[in-house]
Amino acid sequence: MPARDQRDQAASPDAVFATTHWSVVLTAGQGEEEARGAALEKLCRTYWYPLYAYARRCGNAPADAEDLTQGLFERLLSRGALAEVAPERGRFRSFLLACFNHHASDERDRARRLKRGGKREFISLDALDAEDRYRHEPIDKFDPEKLFERRWALTALERVLNRLKGELTAAGKEKLFAHLQAFVTSDGGTVRQAEIAERLGLSENAVAVAVHRLRQRYRELLREEVAQTVADPAEVDEEMRHLRAALRG
Repeated sequence: MPARDQRDQAASPDAVFATTHWSVVLTAGQGEEEARGAALEKLCRTYWYPLYAYARRCGNAPADAEDLTQGLFERLLSRGALAEVAPERGRFRSFLLACFNHHASDERDRARRLKRGGKREFISLDALDAEDRYRHEPIDKFDPEKLFERRWALTALERVLNRLKGELTAAGKEKLFAHLQAFVTSDGGTVRQAEIAERLGLSENAVAVAVHRLRQRYRELLREEVAQTVADPAEVDEEMRHLRAALRG
């Protein structure tokens, strides 16, 4: 088995995303395999909070934001709602946000068929945790769409970091990752690489090389993650720039 395939399988639980986000969506709209349904559910769970934050920033009360977000994913988890996804689908984040806005518009145009709490919950999520996270969002800095895109970007970074951790854990280097994680996306703050070297019983040069390799692998995984969310590989660079802009705010 190729080394890259071994790394992908080792990075559980995200190994199920060997196919792209779009492949998961399109197959879920047509296929019968339980694994695809599970993959789509994981995808919904991953991007639940960015949409919840978007709904809250649009002025919805916590309960209404929860219902709108949950309702959207109930639709997406039904194959009928995905069967007509167009091949020219564009960016996944734009698709998901457009789906949400369409769903919210439908909900405004009709009375709820079921009272809150009376419907089946396709994805079990902690709405109280989501609301607690939302209370820590900047109040005035971001409009709803910018907040959604920032949270989308942060979610992508979190997924990449978890994949990187999974790879090192599978390789028996979990302790190394725990000490060097702060250097992957920044300079490590107040902790110097020399201090890490002493703790791990390694030379400073060995630690510097390990940090360089971790950063390189992190960039590779980030590019892979972004590539999963666009229909055209030529759009990856532009989407990478957009992600960085979203993080800068």
